[in-house]
Amino acid sequence: MAKSKIRRGRGKGIGPVDVHVGARLRQRRTLLGMTQTKVGESIGVIFQQIQKYENGMNRISASRLFVLSRVFDVPVEYFFDDMPREVAASSPAQGGGKAKKLPSYEPDPMTKRETMEFVRAYYKIEDANVRKGLRELTKAVGAAANRDS
Repeated sequence: MAKSKIRRGRGKGIGPVDVHVGARLRQRRTLLGMTQTKVGESIGVIFQQIQKYENGMNRISASRLFVLSRVFDVPVEYFFDDMPREVAASSPAQGGGKAKKLPSYEPDPMTKRETMEFVRAYYKIEDANVRKGLRELTKAVGAAANRDS
């Protein structure tokens, strides 16, 4: 009996939609304070698979996306929310079967780990006046940095 070859991807690289979905996965996981290991255990994969999903290196199947939506308590649509128009337009379905070539896709800064950690820490502050003070301080520092550059 001949061995069948397992195809690993299509050799076309990371798709911008896969990168976006992975970034949304990372965003939600980080906001919930879950580790990649914990998410992996909850859906039956190892943490390296979660890493690949988050980096857009591996596509997430529809059934797995459904399970992740349950784990994260979000609708499946969450993973596609805020997708830039040009990323959605790069889908082969939008161009009669041919994907449009995009420049390198830069994920939204709101999906970066440091942003998520900052937001989680911010909401752990119970005193509304302290949160407001921190927000105003952050705005002032950002404005000063823009003036200096």
